[in-house]
This record gives sequence, structure tokens and C-alpha cells, in this order.
Amino acid sequence: MINKTMQDAMNEQIAKEFYSSYLYLSMAAYFEDRNLSGFARWMRAQEAEERGHAMKFYDFILERGGKVTLKAIAAPKTEWKSSLEVAEEVAAHEAGITASINALYELALKEKDYPSQLMLQWFITEQVEEEKNAAEIVANLKLIEERGTAVLMLDHRLGKRIAE
Repeated sequence: MINKTMQDAMNEQIAKEFYSSYLYLSMAAYFEDRNLSGFARWMRAQEAEERGHAMKFYDFILERGGKVTLKAIAAPKTEWKSSLEVAEEVAAHEAGITASINALYELALKEKDYPSQLMLQWFITEQVEEEKNAAEIVANLKLIEERGTAVLMLDHRLGKRIAE
């Protein structure tokens, strides 16, 4: 059975993951508005992945005999100055999620909650990938400096991502 401390912390993480989903959906809408359907598709795939992360915590709490308590989710930002600004926000957001996952893992260590430690290992590995992907897009956008043709080429590449 999951203890209340871990349960409460994981319920908070569910809200963070759903906020991530909501944020990335807002970013997808921003890109759709600018006819960058590849960027939008990448963001929609990201949105689906984050929703899946929330449900992974949701299911884990229930499997351990805990109670899921859904929290309010803040409205995400809807406007950015550029594709680069969006990508930089994704990178910063993912770094924040990584810090949150790491804090959960530290709590699981403190609580001697071995099942949670094991489950959180998956998230730790996942966050390495999330941060790498975001950093790569930021680096690509900085290289092309928002030149129209190059942005369209990156848009085409990002549009090939398929939601898992």
C-alpha cells in the first residue's frame, strides 16, 4: 500500500503532467495558427505523451491501494513571439518536470518506498529523452534564426513524429 506522503506527492505530479499536456496542446494551436502543421503535430504527440505520463501515475496510485485526487490545472499561455520562444519554453518546462521527478524519487528514497523508486526510474530515463529532444529543437531553431525556408524544413521533419 502506498503511504499518504507518496500518494499526495504523486497526486501533485499528476496535475503537473496534465498541465504539461495542456501547455503542449496550446502550443500546437499556436503553430496551427501559423500554418506550421509539423510543429503542431510534434506538439500534439508531446501532448499525448504527457497525458500518458499523468495516467501512469494515476494507475500506479490505484494499483498501490491509494486514492487519486485530481487538482485544478491552470490555463496555459497561448501566445509566443516566435517558434524559438516556444521551444525554449518547452526546454525550461521539461527541466522543471525533471526536477519534480527527481524530488519524487528522493521522497521515495526517504520513505523507503521501493515500488515507487522502481516506477520513478522509468520517468527519470524518460526525462533524459524529453530534455534532449527539446534542447535539439532549440539548437536547430537558433541555427536557422527563424529563416522561413529553414523553418519549413524543420516543420516537415517534426511533422514525421508519430504519437506513441
